[in-house]
Amino acid sequence: MATAILLLPARRRLGAQPLPHWLARALGRADAAPDGGEGERAQLLRHFDLLPRGWPAAALTRSRDASDAASAQWLRADPAWIRPDINGARMFACGEGMQLTQEDVDALLPALRTLFGDAGFPIDAPDPSRWYLRLPEGVRLPSFPDPEQTLGADMVEIFAEAGDAADAGMRRWRVLLNEAQVVLHNHPWNERRASAGKPPVNSLWFWGGGRLPDRVATAHAQVGSADALVLSLATNAGVPARALPSRFESGMDGLWDLRDMRDLATLDADWLQPAHAALMRRDIDRLDLDFADGSAYLLSRSQRWRFWRKPS
Repeated sequence: MATAILLLPARRRLGAQPLPHWLARALGRADAAPDGGEGERAQLLRHFDLLPRGWPAAALTRSRDASDAASAQWLRADPAWIRPDINGARMFACGEGMQLTQEDVDALLPALRTLFGDAGFPIDAPDPSRWYLRLPEGVRLPSFPDPEQTLGADMVEIFAEAGDAADAGMRRWRVLLNEAQVVLHNHPWNERRASAGKPPVNSLWFWGGGRLPDRVATAHAQVGSADALVLSLATNAGVPARALPSRFESGMDGLWDLRDMRDLATLDADWLQPAHAALMRRDIDRLDLDFADGSAYLLSRSQRWRFWRKPS
């Protein structure tokens, strides 16, 4: 069965934009899947099966960025911007959101190498937005949340949820993070970034630790995305991983990652309407819409006869 799956942002991310009438009607007639859980991790794990279970995002993206992913445990230590406010501090950007260049990496990373090298965790950055720590076996991994859960959040609450401050393993990572923040806060390169209207790189964020999975599997024929983690999952699952096309074309069965789209009119014109038209023409047998808030709808041609259902 040829199925096209569109990974979509949470509906609240589309703001107050009302659903097009045809889409509201189609969703009202569609089969709703059980709630699959909110957030990137839950959404991607609906489509990729990892063994052993876990979420070693660092090792997965490392396998795309470098050739040594299978040789160690990895932890992402992504560059971040944390800004103080009246109640504490909040993260405003991390990783790709910092829009770093190789020049930024060449200026900032050497100042951190001694700190992390002395701790036994060499740091490098094969991509300007993805920084990594190589970890020896047996090291206690931090349980900090993924960046998407952290953006805009109160850092005090994040640390409280991440673990007991008295726990020696967690305390070690917090000390390292604090020391890295001091190094970056005092780095003259951030003055240069500020003068250019760019946010400072004044922190790191540890997340996604673990080893490369023994097995990644997916039911999809191909995967299109601009996200390194999604493309890494597809490659490790042995299916074609391609850049995201500009719009849906006839016969494009597979998984298409549209989570970064925020303009509903563009999403509708370039993806939703063409995909639904392909379904009606029998170019595909089923169309699945998977939202990042956990809701999902399964669309098929036979549902057009469900006249009694109200628009969603």
